[in-house]
Amino acid sequence: MLDNQSVGTAALNEKDFEKEVEQEVEKLSTGNRRYLRPREIVAFLLTTFGQKNLAQFVDANRQFFMISFLGITGKAYGIIVALESLYDALDDSLSGLIIDRTRTRWGRLRPYMIITVPVWGIAALMLFSAPDFGSGTAGTIVWAVAAIFLYNLGMSYFGAWNILLYNITPNIKERDSLIATSKFFELFGMWLPSLLPVVLRILKGKVGMQSIYSGFAISMVAVAAVTAIYGFFAMRERVPLASREQMQEIGIIESFKNAVKNKPMLISVIANFFGSFKSVGGATESFFWYHNTGDLFHATIAGLFTGIPNYIITPLTPKLIRRFGARNTSIGAGVFGGVAYTLMFIIGYQPFGAEGVKWQGTNLVLNLTYLTIMLTICGLPNCILRVCAAVLQGDVYDYSEWKYGVRNEALVQTITNYFGKLSNAVTGLLSGLVITLVGYVAHKDALGNIIQETSPTVLNGFFAVFALLPAFARLFNGLTWIFFPVHGKFKQNMLAELEERRAERVEEEESETEDK
Repeated sequence: MLDNQSVGTAALNEKDFEKEVEQEVEKLSTGNRRYLRPREIVAFLLTTFGQKNLAQFVDANRQFFMISFLGITGKAYGIIVALESLYDALDDSLSGLIIDRTRTRWGRLRPYMIITVPVWGIAALMLFSAPDFGSGTAGTIVWAVAAIFLYNLGMSYFGAWNILLYNITPNIKERDSLIATSKFFELFGMWLPSLLPVVLRILKGKVGMQSIYSGFAISMVAVAAVTAIYGFFAMRERVPLASREQMQEIGIIESFKNAVKNKPMLISVIANFFGSFKSVGGATESFFWYHNTGDLFHATIAGLFTGIPNYIITPLTPKLIRRFGARNTSIGAGVFGGVAYTLMFIIGYQPFGAEGVKWQGTNLVLNLTYLTIMLTICGLPNCILRVCAAVLQGDVYDYSEWKYGVRNEALVQTITNYFGKLSNAVTGLLSGLVITLVGYVAHKDALGNIIQETSPTVLNGFFAVFALLPAFARLFNGLTWIFFPVHGKFKQNMLAELEERRAERVEEEESETEDK
C-alpha cells in the first residue's frame, strides 16, 4: 500500500513540476519576458569558467606533456588521438539518443553535469601523470590510451551542459545575451592556465617540470568539478520538450534522417571542420614558445596583452550581430583572421636579429613586442567567432524544431559532434605527426627538464605549424558560412512562427491536463 502511495506521490510531483514549467513558458509569444534569475546567470558563468580553465589547460599542454614526460612518440600520440576520435564519434551517436530521451525530476540535461565528474576528473589527472613503465614499453601506450579515451568519454556526456544554454530560457534575446556574456566570461578561464609558465620559472631548478604540470592538473580538475556541481543545483531547464511518447513516435532512424537533412547543421559541421585545424597550431604552442623563443614564460608575457582587446570586442559582438547578422559577422571575422596569420608567417617570428637561433638581449624585447602585436591582431576575431558560433548553433536547433516539429538538440549535437570527432581524428593525427615530421626528438636533463632544440629546421617547422594552420582554419571557416541559410527575413519569419507553435503546444497540454 505504501509503495503504491509513493508511486502516486512521485507521479503527482512530476506532473506538478511539468505543469509549473508549462505555466512558465505560457507567455512565450510576447518575446519580452525575463526568465533567468541572477543566481542562474552566476552559476552558468562559473560553470563556464571552470570548464574553460580545464579545457584550456588540457588542450594546450596534453600533447607537450605526454610526448616530453610520459615518453610516447609524436606518431604514437597522433595515432591514439585519431583512433580515439573515431571511437568517440560512434559513442556520441549513442550518447545523443540517450540524452534526448532522458527525463528526470532534475531535467533532461542537468544530471549529466554531475554524474560525469568522476570520469573526466580522474582521466584528466591521468593525462598529466607519467608512471615509469620503462622507455618504449606497452605500459606507456596503454596508460596514454586509457587516459585519452576516458577523458573524452566523460566529456561526450558532460557536453549536455553546453546544450543547457538553449534550454534554460525560451527567450531568444535573453539567450543571445547570455551567450555573449558567457563568451566574455570565458576570457577569464584562460587566466589560471596562463600562470603555469610563471610557476615553472619561479620553481626552475627546485621542482621538476613534471611535478608542476601534475599539480596544475589537480587544481584545474578541482575548479571544474566544484563549479559543475554548483551549476547543477543552481540552474533549471525551461524550454518545453516533446514527451516520451512523441519521441517514440518519431523513431531513431527518422530522427537521424531529420538531423542529417538539416542544411544549417551541415554548413555548421563543415565550418567547424575547417576551424578545427587551428587546434593543431594550438597543440604545438608550447613547443614553439619553449624551443623557438627560449622560455614558456614568453607566452605568459604575450598573453597579458594579446587578450586585452577581447575584453572590449566581446561585449561589442552582439551589436555587430544585430547590425550585420551572425552569419555575415562570422564571414568577415574568419577572413580577417586568415589574412592576419598569413602575414605573420611571411614576416617571421624574429624579424629583429633573425640570424640568431634564440632571442637574446635587445632582440628579445623587440621580437617579443612584435610577436605580441601580431598575435593580438590575429586574435581579434577569436571571441567574435566564438559568440557567433554559439548564436548560429542556436539557429540550427531552432531550424530543426521549426522544420520537423521536435526539439532534439542532443541528437543534432550528436551528428555535429560525430563529424567534429572525425575532424578531430584528422587534426589529432596531424598534431602528432607534425612533431615527428619536423624532426623533433625530446631530450631531458638530470632533473627531468626538457633540453631546448637548436636545429633551425625543427624551429622553422614549429613556427610554420604555429602560424599557417590557424591561417587556413580561420579563412576557410569564415568562407563556409556564406552558405548558411538561416539569416535575414527568413530567420525572422521562422522565429515568429516558432513562437506561435510553442504557445499553442503549451495551451494544448494545459487543456489536456484540465480534461483529465
